[in-house]
Amino acid sequence: MAAKKPFALRIDEKLMQAVEKWAEDEFRSANGQIEWIIYEALKKSGRLPKQQSPDQPNSGN
Repeated sequence: MAAKKPFALRIDEKLMQAVEKWAEDEFRSANGQIEWIIYEALKKSGRLPKQQSPDQPNSGN
């Protein structure tokens, strides 16, 4: 499992509430949901590193 780098995030309260609700609906933590959103955006834009680690975000996170 790859190490995860801690990162402080300042985010609008209402935006965070929406992320938390979405995470709850998908049975993820808010942190896992944010990681999944970033992963999906990187994948969609073609900016995801070629060699993705096996612990990539998934629906069970």
